Amino acid sequence: MATLDERIRLFEEHLAVERRASPRTVESYVATLRHLESHLRARRLVDDPARLDVLALRSYLGGLFQRGNAPPTLARKIAALRAFWRFLLRRRLVTRDPAAALKLPKVRRPLADVLDKDVAAAVVEAPTRDAPDSVPEHVRARDRALMELLYGSGLRISEAAALDLASLDLVSGAARVIGKGNKERLVPLGTQSRVALQAYLAHRSAFAHPRTRALDPAALFLGRLGKRLTVRQLQNLVKRWGILGAGRPDLHPHTLRHSCATHMLGEGADLRAIQELLGHVSLSTTQRYTHVSIEHLMRVYDRAHPLSSSSEPPAPTRADRPPSTDE
Repeated sequence: MATLDERIRLFEEHLAVERRASPRTVESYVATLRHLESHLRARRLVDDPARLDVLALRSYLGGLFQRGNAPPTLARKIAALRAFWRFLLRRRLVTRDPAAALKLPKVRRPLADVLDKDVAAAVVEAPTRDAPDSVPEHVRARDRALMELLYGSGLRISEAAALDLASLDLVSGAARVIGKGNKERLVPLGTQSRVALQAYLAHRSAFAHPRTRALDPAALFLGRLGKRLTVRQLQNLVKRWGILGAGRPDLHPHTLRHSCATHMLGEGADLRAIQELLGHVSLSTTQRYTHVSIEHLMRVYDRAHPLSSSSEPPAPTRADRPPSTDE
């Protein structure tokens, strides 16, 4: 008889090595299974995955519900249980899947936080437009390049933190990005991004360690000691420029990514192209952005429908342009 502990260790290795899942995914799934293990032990229930039934799993989830866990949390727990038993079935370590009978709770997915185009432009330009005089020029250049990448190419903050100098091809206007699950993709760099990156690279040596002059030879975004900036440090930079550019102390890097996709969709970009740009595995994830495309639909209606009384729209400004990949 195999114990749950043995199977969890096997599953963890599968996620990390074979699936190359992100560390956060591995941590989350394993934490759920360890929590289930504790629940079973506390109630002296069998902990052999091959003998567990759906009633035991419902007992575990019921305890979570009683302790006030919200539907999104319960849905993530069920997803972990389903993935675990699917893995065991494929390996022929069990003959039945009790997790398949679990029903997902109804989860109302919140709409993505999206900036208006002029607000997005203000945030991106804030490092070189609104920075106090005390902010050195090389810091302004670095932060402008970061903001252009997050909005112009829709990068995740973790992807920006992991970028190396070798990842960039400013001649062709592309960057090689390592996304979730260590999946690699090419993202285009618009004119504004390339200009900002070139300006930053001209100042990059100013981030060398003040005493040793050490400088990370690979990392793109550096801090004052010449070391690669962490995800948390980049998040704090986005928050800083969100306050100065848009009065948004709550600005999250993902908001710029959402805004990139939404504005491109609103300008007529193909949903599949946006999926490739963002590195989404499923098109359904990208379709979240269609909720704001009504704005684009109304503009098309105003220009084209014979019953529309709208006047001709004004010429586009810098803020009205999409976070372009074809500039």
